[in-house]
Amino acid sequence: MKEEQLPASFTAYIQEMLGQEANAFLESYSAPRTQGLRFNPLKSISDSGQVAVERTVSQFDLKPIPWCPDGYYYEEPARPGRHPYHAAGLYYIQEPSAMSAAELLAPKPGETVLDLAAAPGGKTTHIAGLMQGQGLLISNEIHPERAKILAENVERLGIKNTLVTCATPEQLSSRFPLTFDRIMLDAPCSGEGMFRKDPNAVQEWSPDHVVMCAARQWDILQDAYLMLKPGGTLAYSTCTFNRKENEDTIARLTDRYPDMELLTWKRLWPHLKKGEGHFVALLRKHRVTENDVIDDAKRSTKKRRSKSNPKINSSVRDAYQLFQDWAAVELPGFSYQGVPLLFGESLYLLPESFNGNFHTGLLDGLRIPRAGLHIAHLKKNRIEPAHALAMAIQHTQVTRSYDLSSGGLEIHAWLRGESLPVPVELHGWTLVTLDGLPISWGKASAGQLKNHLPKGLRILKAHIDEQ
Repeated sequence: MKEEQLPASFTAYIQEMLGQEANAFLESYSAPRTQGLRFNPLKSISDSGQVAVERTVSQFDLKPIPWCPDGYYYEEPARPGRHPYHAAGLYYIQEPSAMSAAELLAPKPGETVLDLAAAPGGKTTHIAGLMQGQGLLISNEIHPERAKILAENVERLGIKNTLVTCATPEQLSSRFPLTFDRIMLDAPCSGEGMFRKDPNAVQEWSPDHVVMCAARQWDILQDAYLMLKPGGTLAYSTCTFNRKENEDTIARLTDRYPDMELLTWKRLWPHLKKGEGHFVALLRKHRVTENDVIDDAKRSTKKRRSKSNPKINSSVRDAYQLFQDWAAVELPGFSYQGVPLLFGESLYLLPESFNGNFHTGLLDGLRIPRAGLHIAHLKKNRIEPAHALAMAIQHTQVTRSYDLSSGGLEIHAWLRGESLPVPVELHGWTLVTLDGLPISWGKASAGQLKNHLPKGLRILKAHIDEQ
């Protein structure tokens, strides 16, 4: 993109903001966009995952991203998104600068975390990896179609402890006051850091659009404040450069709420760091007085525990018993604990937190695209294991597995939805793996492995990977 294609008012603002650096910044728009991927520690932690990581680094000549230990740059014409390892959830394609936000938030295993504007899932999947599958992550997206994509990415990366909601910030803050140890708000913004890869972002930009975005960010931030525990931390990030949506918005927050302290902030400029650019600020909510702490704790406990978990009804109990009976035979290594929940014919396990500080009544009236880990479908007194379950386990946990090679043709046939010939002695539900990484269920019978990869995930023209 040439400088003259940028909005004149944007160029003028940048020149005022950066002074002598402005030319270097504006010239960065003529450079190729920066590409990156982030390995998924929920997959790479296994021996087979480590081998797959090493192969990926070598094949695509990946270079480390300084601010993200799991992040790597790749260059054109590499297409790691077309490699079967992407379908196996080994990594997430993400703009490098955006990886700075979750690293700064630094969530810990066992915490209660909210990603308030989460689609398509870059920061959610990053947070989930840092949490190591422990604790509760609520990932919210207000737009239904984008929430569906978010849920699909959560599933692909094998994340167990995430609840995907499709709600307004107000709906969440009324249910979860003073609840979260950490909150990520990657706020909807004017997208100045998107100009290089999305021409539509240039067309949509205007000074009035910046003002509108700042107003929307302020509204969302107030709900985030209500949901943050005393002592909790909030990461606020945007992919835009103007002060109105960044420093000015943070200053407004700390002025309005004196118990919010700005701990640190950083800007990644595209002319100084290899990336499209990002802003992220980290704030902590302090306990103002001892009485405030006591009152806050009482209000929080009363809100969350005013309705205890109802007893599991018979249909849920029977469905879960069917799953447990199946798992005892087919999935002897499965040990994930949670609260069973039935949506139609889909059986889920809510994260273990719903046995403690939370109750299922908090979910009443909310649109829930993914209620934790989807484990099974009910089929007339029997169950079929869910695809999400396959993606969340390891081949060492199942009775039967069948491995495909990333260097062979069978994996591409499988990703197209085709069945495969297998030894006749293989019979029953089988975890299909790719170099040891789970990719879907199959069901073997009479020398054929029937494909149970969901139709929506099948790649009709599965790509032979670029070397």
